Parts: sequence; structure tokens; C-alpha cells
Amino acid sequence: MDAQEVFQKFWPEQSPTGVPLARYPLQMPSDIRNVGIIAHVDHGKTTLVDAIFRQAGTFRANQHVSERVMDSNDLEREKGITILSKVASVRYKDTKINIVDTPGHADFGGEVERVLSMVDGVLLIVDAVEGPMPQTRFVLRKAFQHGLKPIVCINKIDREFARPLYAYDRTIDLFIDLGANEDDLFFPHLYTSGSGGFARVSPDGAETDMRELFEMILNAIPPPQVEREGPFQLQVNNLDYNDYVGRMFGGKVLRGSVKIGDRLTHASSDGNRTNGFNITKLWTYEGIELKEVQEVGAGEIAMLAGLDQVLLFDTIAHPENADPLPAIEIEPSTLTMGFYANNSPLAGKDGGKFLTIHKIRDRIEKEEAVSVSLRVDPESTGEVIIVQARGELQLAILIETMRREGYEMQISRPKVIYKKTDQGVEEPFEVITLELPEDSVGSVMEELARRKGELQDMVQQPNGTSRLVYSIPTRGLIGFRSNYLTLTRGLGILGSIYDGYKPYRGEILSRTQGSLIVKDPGKLTRYAYEDIQERGTLFYEVGTELYGGMIVGACARDEDLVVNATKQKHATNMRSATSEATTVLDPHRDFSLEQALAWLRDDELLEVTPKYLRFRKKFLDHSERRVQERKSEALA
Repeated sequence: MDAQEVFQKFWPEQSPTGVPLARYPLQMPSDIRNVGIIAHVDHGKTTLVDAIFRQAGTFRANQHVSERVMDSNDLEREKGITILSKVASVRYKDTKINIVDTPGHADFGGEVERVLSMVDGVLLIVDAVEGPMPQTRFVLRKAFQHGLKPIVCINKIDREFARPLYAYDRTIDLFIDLGANEDDLFFPHLYTSGSGGFARVSPDGAETDMRELFEMILNAIPPPQVEREGPFQLQVNNLDYNDYVGRMFGGKVLRGSVKIGDRLTHASSDGNRTNGFNITKLWTYEGIELKEVQEVGAGEIAMLAGLDQVLLFDTIAHPENADPLPAIEIEPSTLTMGFYANNSPLAGKDGGKFLTIHKIRDRIEKEEAVSVSLRVDPESTGEVIIVQARGELQLAILIETMRREGYEMQISRPKVIYKKTDQGVEEPFEVITLELPEDSVGSVMEELARRKGELQDMVQQPNGTSRLVYSIPTRGLIGFRSNYLTLTRGLGILGSIYDGYKPYRGEILSRTQGSLIVKDPGKLTRYAYEDIQERGTLFYEVGTELYGGMIVGACARDEDLVVNATKQKHATNMRSATSEATTVLDPHRDFSLEQALAWLRDDELLEVTPKYLRFRKKFLDHSERRVQERKSEALA
């Protein structure tokens, strides 16, 4: 099948990006394929990409390459997830294949939207044990909306309890649910293993390498549908920064070509701002690195330099035709969180380098410039920066990245973004799918009911697990994931997709325990620990530096309690038979960043430094805190 036949089969009506291309003759660079990798989280995308690289000879024989090479960020490696979409390339026969890896977690859905505007086809990865999951539905629906036809890879077929034919049948069901026509149900598919490094035509095939996948990409993914002639045009879908050249920006070249030194026009996505500039550097992707080139043509995914003030979805074009292309719509932010400067008595004592609100604002605005779905609320005051994001994981990743860079800050509890309508207040909802051991179903359903979740479907799986589908308010998911892992002993799988705004479902009790609040500054003593542990659970070990108004633990009852956590045992000359007995200390409770954010109440903050996480009340002074409490009660 030649390039034109492929185009007529897969793209009979329009460009997958929706950009009108009728002004100049359509040509397709048949030596390029741009492919996105999409899947539910942990279905093996990045591992499969590793296998593709090794098969294509991207790495030298003597080159040491770590696993999940596309997960270059430290946090990505630690958490085992893809956070930022990344581009790399391989060569097969005479064709260059640009591969774009995407996140699988719903909080980073904006990254998926961004990627799909750059590619001409996708590899949909489906786990052979689990089959399609919630995010599989989300990414496949987005691919269909962009006019992209998928190659389906039933992955991990060598995994224990793998059910490749079951996963294939479930994928067909998913296509039908999403409105695919009859021809679409005969999608090209393979049975793969990223860890095993093979792609097979049938589950019991004998193929031992990835050759079948390469051949299918060449034959089933169409060449870029672009205009080789005409004035240059590119929509910015990728941003980066280099200390030597400054801002880097790029995407798929939609029309024409560009050389170093060319004069181009930059138009903002809203059309309100345009300026001219000269191209100073050009790069394309070779393997997992950027390669500097002199010229880039239509169909290629490239990066450019020469202008600093560039944002996602802006248009870079020849001055003859610089009309801005429409911005890509992404799912709205659903959560907000306040960032404050760290004003605690221990500020600056944990190795933090950036403490002021101005430094924090600059860093968050830098993140906003390269993130698709993270925004700074324009109504933020000088004392607090209100950040809007898609989910709590996205916010936690930002905070963890900043603390590793030397920032200190204080964070408020995540809150959902409500909407007021004629019918009343509406809030964002999610549809979550849970796969868990049957003996955990009762406790999980009880927890979800408390969080205002409504059961939509329940299926018993052949492997002894149950699959539950719930509709739940987004605020009901805050802190649920860590509880879910505890309830299922780490065996539960959870996926979620945004389900729009619906009527407010009522109050959710966020926490059933009050706070144990430190009375005086000093170090947590063993003597105090012994006394306080009878009233609740402590968060810190003996010897930890404390300050007044800091939260040292969770009260056993739903009330705040001020405790003397720094008191010393008075020395006397009196002795008794039991005076030398040693009380066993209960273990203190450790928090991950996500767990800590979920534990907060509205009148509390989380102090985040490069070394420590500390809970505190917004008002450290006890008398001032009582005044604020009375004001709140009066307003209520």
C-alpha cells in the first residue's frame, strides 16, 4: 500500500489536526511517521518504547541505558509514571519514526491533548490482564476526536494471568461504546511484550522481535498530511528552556520549511499579540536527543529558538500568512490550592534557598508557561498564589519538584472549583474504575459511600478480583488513593476520568480527627511523647524541633487540643519501685506529600521545605486563633 492509498483509506475527509489545508497542494513526506503512544497508566507504554529503541539500534552496543529511558525526570522514575510528554525518534528502513510518549494518569490529560495535535496516528496500549481501563477510554476518545486511527497493542502477554483475547474483545467493545463505525472495528492489532521485546501477530506466535510493529507503523500510520509548499506555519505544542539559548519551542511543521536566520512572525493564540523575530537555532529529534540542523521541512517535529515570549498553542508563521491557528481545547482545571511564603519560626533552617513570595510566584509562572492545564488565578493577592490544576497529583508533583529545587513554601488544602448556575451550585465529577480483591470490596464501598460516591457497575473477575465503577465528586477523591491502597493492602488498581460538572452532592466529612497543637517552642521530648500518645497519634519522632501553633499529631477525638510537647521530667531525690520502668513509645505516623495535602483542614497549612513536611495552623498564636474561630462561628 503506497502513501496515497494509505491516506485515502485513513484520512478521506480532513486533517487530523483540523487545520484547513486547501490553500496549497497537499503532499505527504512518505519518509516520516509521527506516532503517539497512548494508554491507561501502568499499561507498559514506556517499557514498550524502550523495546522499540533497542530493536531499532538507537543505542550503541556498549552504551549503558537505564530502564524507562523516556522517563527522564527523577520523579517519573520514582513514581513509575510518565508526567511530561516527550519526543524521540527511531529509523526503520528508509523511514524516520517520531515517537511521542504521553502520560497515562488523568491529572495529566492536557499533555495527551497536546501530543495528539502533533501526530498522525497512535499506538493504543492495552494491558493483557486488565483490558481497557478508564484512561484507555479517555485517550482513545481523544484520538477519535482528532481523527486518528489507532494500532492496538495488547501488551504484557507474557504476564501471569494474561488474557490477550479477552483484552482484545474488551477493546472491540470499547470501540463500539465510543461510536466507532464498522470499518473501524477491524483495527490493526498486535500482541506485544515490552519487557520481552517482541510483537506478535497472534498471542501464540513465534516472533521474537519488534519487526511486525515497525512494519505495521509504516503501513497503517499515514504520512504527515501537510503542505510542503507555501509559507512556513507551525503551531507551538512543545516548550522547553536551555540555559545557553533560552526559550525553545516547537511542534509539527504544518506547511513549508524554515532555515536558520529566516524571519518569522509569532502570533498569540488569541490573536492579540504579534511580533517578528529571526530563527537562531533549529533542532529535530534523533534517538532520545535533539540534533541541531540547518533546515526543517513540513511533516517533521522540530524545536526552534529565537524568541522568549512564546506560549503553548501560539502560531509561528511566515510574515506573508501569520493568522493564528485556533487553540486546542483541553479539559478544565478542577482543583485550586494556595501557595504562601514560609513564615514559620523555622523558615530557612532546612536548606531552602528561595523563600519569598516573589520567588515562588516566578517559579510557578515559569511552570504555567510550559504546562497545558496549570494556571495561576489572576485574582491571587500579594500574599497568596492561587494555582488551578487538573488534580491533586499534578499539584503534588509541582510541589515536590519545587522543594527539590530549594523552595520553601506553605500550602493550603486543595479545594474544588465550583460553578453557580440557575439550577444551583455544580461541582466537578469523576468516573472511577476500581479493580480490587474481593475481601476488600466491603470496606472500599463503605469508604466511597462516605465520600458521596454512587455505584454504577460491579463485576466479578475470573482472576478472583472485583471491578467497581463509581461516579464520585472530585472532592471525594482528595486523599482517597492512599486510603484505597491501605484498604486493599496495596493490591487495588484505580483509574479515573473527568465526567463534567453536576449538581452539588452534599457535604463530605474530610477528617474525623482533630489536631494536637504544640503549645511552646522546643524539641519534642520523650517524656512529653509518652503523655501525648495516650491522646492520639504523633507525626514526629523524639527530638524533632517544634514551634508554637505547629501540629504535632492527630487527636483521638474530633477536636483540636493544645499539648505541651516540649515539657521535661523534673529531677527529684525521690525514688519508687516503678520509676525506672520504660514506657514503650507508639510509632509516629509518616506522610507522603499527597497524604499530607489530603489530611489538611481549611484552617491549616502544610509547611514544605527541602527536608521536612510540617503541619501547622494558619494562625500560630493561640489567642489569635480563638478570635478567628469565633469570627467563623459568627459568620456561620
